[in-house]
Amino acid sequence: MSIPSRLRASAILTRANIGLHHPEQVPLALTAVAVWGPGIAGAVASSAARHPRAPAVVDPHGLLTYGDLWRRAGHLARGLAAEGVGHGTRIGILARNSRAFVQVLVGAARTGADLVFLNTEFAAPQLADVVAAEGIDVLLHDDEFAGIVAGCGVRRAFGEAAQSAMAQGRGMLLPRRQGRLVVLTSGTTGRPKGAARESDADSSEGLAGILSRIPYRPRDTQVVAAPLFHGWGLTNLLMGLARASTTVLSRHFDPGDTLRSLSGHRAHVLVVVPVMLQRILALGPSALLAADTTRLRAIAASGSALGPALATETLDRFGPVLYNVYGSTEVALATIATPTELRRHPGAAGRCVLGARVEILDDRGQPVPDGSSGRVFVGNSMRFQGYTTGGGKEQQRGLLSTGDVGHFTGDLLFVEGREDDMIVSGGENVYPQEVEELLAEHPEIAEVAVVGRPDPQFGQALCAFVVTTPGSTLDEDAVRRHVRERLARFKVPRSVRFLDQLPRNATGKVLRRELMSA
Repeated sequence: MSIPSRLRASAILTRANIGLHHPEQVPLALTAVAVWGPGIAGAVASSAARHPRAPAVVDPHGLLTYGDLWRRAGHLARGLAAEGVGHGTRIGILARNSRAFVQVLVGAARTGADLVFLNTEFAAPQLADVVAAEGIDVLLHDDEFAGIVAGCGVRRAFGEAAQSAMAQGRGMLLPRRQGRLVVLTSGTTGRPKGAARESDADSSEGLAGILSRIPYRPRDTQVVAAPLFHGWGLTNLLMGLARASTTVLSRHFDPGDTLRSLSGHRAHVLVVVPVMLQRILALGPSALLAADTTRLRAIAASGSALGPALATETLDRFGPVLYNVYGSTEVALATIATPTELRRHPGAAGRCVLGARVEILDDRGQPVPDGSSGRVFVGNSMRFQGYTTGGGKEQQRGLLSTGDVGHFTGDLLFVEGREDDMIVSGGENVYPQEVEELLAEHPEIAEVAVVGRPDPQFGQALCAFVVTTPGSTLDEDAVRRHVRERLARFKVPRSVRFLDQLPRNATGKVLRRELMSA
């Protein structure tokens, strides 16, 4: 991070005034960070020292204050250390969004072990595969996963009762240097890979990048619907803990419950992946109007493409509060589109955040002209250190590949789709996202995905999988005609299939492999 960037980040963080409401609280915060470091433990120690009675996390079963969270996490850390957990240990966390997840996260971080966040949608063979590949020694899990944990090959596993007993014990653990955080890739094209980062690395640039574009505030209330095992949900949880905010969680996403949480807690921030927004909007105007969202200042969406139609409808329903965040597990944060930018350009991925450099490169690794499509590469101080099983992403000009194709118009980035999603049909290159975004604008289409399937004449042929709105009479000819009238002929799907729902993973990404083989 350059000196000018550090100075700018410092100014943004000072203006944001993360949790430092009174001068007498400054020494408390500085002491906590000096003792515990700038990672997870330091963030919670700082908030607990300044606001011990403030609610840290709320779920349907109650709340934990910052004081309670810090104390119980300390007992849990001592209990884990007694079981041999420490530096060199790799802990897997398999838990849904809840108070227990946060308590386990903070306690495990205090042991100095590496933390691996496991997808709650894993089947038994997938879990066993990841446990072996990532070298997980100890697994902390919700009881509902006991069946698949039993045969996964991990050395020790602790369910909810064991975790609770440790958290209610006595004794604390002396400060330890925190281990690495390992977030798994989505695994939509193969086995998930672990992307590692030092948990106590200097994160001021990443925090300042988000705070410079999204109006997060100290002590605010955020509803985090995105899964915490995913980078987007985890990032917002950690930012909330650092600014002494209240994080509202639910074990399972339900659009109605999420809307009620926003209203009942008078939340300031909603953190989602785009498909969650889609399902909230599908509740209809009466449900949305009945919810009190008057304090809502930010809907932060990331994790998959936010289509123009969805962006526009969200702005229409909730007002100028939508922020589209673009990045990846590997490159971290790249760009953010604000409500004003999304209103003018609904398909925008946004402008570069503080400290990020984004370039569009051709196949030779050279920058392309403004407006021209190419491969998206990103550089910043928050990027990952490499995959835990070896290797990393392609690098060009000191930047990492995102695996996406896009272009700049001025300083606004537009992402056109994934490189590996490109369909070559009859010698023409088609990125399905363009066709999907067009079809998503149709009033009778609720969801759509376009994939390429083998074709003896064209090599690949476009196939559209469509979920219609209730009462729709849409047929295949109407879908194809909608595209034919607006795009080039080679972008018209040769076939259309209607589904009740699209197959998605836990973070809302469409499982295209399943559609290709359907």
